[in-house]
Amino acid sequence: MNIRWGFIGAGFVASQAVGPAVHSASNATLVGVASLDRDRAQALEPKKVYESYEELLADPQIDAVYINLANHQHFQWTIAALNAGKHVLCEKPLALNYAQAQMMADAAAQNKRILVEALWSRWHPRYARIVDLVNGGDLGAITNVQSSFTFPAQIENNYRVSTQMGGGSLLDVGVYQAHLWRALNHGEPELTIQSLTRNIGPTGIDLTTSVRATFSNGVGISAVSSFEMAEMQELVISGELATIECLGNDAFTSWNAPSALRIGEEIEKFAAVDPYRLMIEEFSRHIMGEPAWLPSIEQSLYVAKLLDQIKAFNQ
Repeated sequence: MNIRWGFIGAGFVASQAVGPAVHSASNATLVGVASLDRDRAQALEPKKVYESYEELLADPQIDAVYINLANHQHFQWTIAALNAGKHVLCEKPLALNYAQAQMMADAAAQNKRILVEALWSRWHPRYARIVDLVNGGDLGAITNVQSSFTFPAQIENNYRVSTQMGGGSLLDVGVYQAHLWRALNHGEPELTIQSLTRNIGPTGIDLTTSVRATFSNGVGISAVSSFEMAEMQELVISGELATIECLGNDAFTSWNAPSALRIGEEIEKFAAVDPYRLMIEEFSRHIMGEPAWLPSIEQSLYVAKLLDQIKAFNQ
């Protein structure tokens, strides 16, 4: 059995990553795509191209919908898809704020459908290994998480430069780091921010956000998100017994390439893998009632709260 997928939006991630992932997955079929750009929709090679988002959602042949729209459109079209009886995989960030995310979660519960934030790196074996090491106590009590996701972005004429459309570095690349904090922490510890610096661009978005904070369980964090700094993806997790570090410059975006992890003095290597395909396959297995791993919607809600807190912080 294959889960029948429909895409709303045919942007870069859909065309370069999620579309190919569905085509290569063992249990998924790309039935249709709805996009404002018909040529881009057709390039994804679906069985059908729809004239509108509404037409796709009305098709009973679609089991699951992937939302690949600008950030400010996630809320409207995720709820529309859930109300149409579809399971939803929504691009990150799930919503512009916690209030929207909660309403989306409520819609999923009311319609008895699955809603997952498409933070594809969560499915990478190296990421899973990091979480297992932390949860297994191999590092002892975690003391600090240092991370960065920065690159000089070319975002002119793009939703990422608009505050109304959910632009800015925090919602774009900071969300990866906030999800990591949730994955490494048990429960939902409170966050106390010690310092935060922003560089606000001419359109009002944060070109860079740098935060230092401490969770109520004692874990300290230092994180940088940026659209203007040199390209860097760093992750170092320090514990009382050992420290682990992602080697290379792909801490959050290792895709179809070998990767490595330093654990104390040892190095573990990971074969090239497509986490997008793993994400699609696990989501599809879950819908079919087979054993599968998916991050809970509660994790995304907690992350949305953290991002709201960081956005609202004023020194």
